[in-house]
Amino acid sequence: MTIPAKAFQRWLQSIAPDASTADVCRVSGIKRTTLAQQMVRGKVSVSTVVSISRAYNINPVNALAGFDSFHVLAGPPRPPTRTELVSQVSTPDLLRALLVRPAMEPAQVGTAPALSPAPHPTSVKNWVDAIDDGEVRHRVSTATGVAPQNYSAQLTANRLSPELAVATAMAAGVGPAGGLVATGIITEEEAGWPPGARQAALDSLSDGDLTALAGERLQAMGKVLRRQEQDQAQTDKIWENLG
Repeated sequence: MTIPAKAFQRWLQSIAPDASTADVCRVSGIKRTTLAQQMVRGKVSVSTVVSISRAYNINPVNALAGFDSFHVLAGPPRPPTRTELVSQVSTPDLLRALLVRPAMEPAQVGTAPALSPAPHPTSVKNWVDAIDDGEVRHRVSTATGVAPQNYSAQLTANRLSPELAVATAMAAGVGPAGGLVATGIITEEEAGWPPGARQAALDSLSDGDLTALAGERLQAMGKVLRRQEQDQAQTDKIWENLG
């Protein structure tokens, strides 16, 4: 989803009335040609709004909430569910946490390293899986008009457009900013997630639940790796046949 250029101009005028385009681009790190092209097309990207918001010390969630297409972000932030938080823990971090659990090594109880920041390589798909009651994809497709196969293709690539990220959250009945965290558009802090929330959610899992989750993650990773190996084998065969 993009922001209409006229709405963007009004917003920019409200936060930096005396700043020139050059000034805005300099402080936000956006190329002048990039912003100019977006304005000519009449569509400004969400990432542009986020970058400018940060440059002017404005919470990107609050900034986006001022635009009609993202009005659902307005109001106090809704806390993420435990499953959402755990979905934003990478598989390596999950495995490291499991290995220091007493169930794995009773004689050696340790502390896992600090979690790597979100997002991670499977954060989008993990997030959708965590909040999906079995009908979320269908509800998102109905609400947005995006074909289910196109939605699935984005998940396979570990990405979702801002529009779909927010629509998915709304369809699942969770906080609207969660998908923007999973896609890396905003940070946990900007979404209003409590400090250390992911670690606390991970620590709250029983040994059995953590082991089961790690198994699911590894199984999913195995499928991806096998698919990649098969694709590579086919590519090698084509090159071999071409001589």
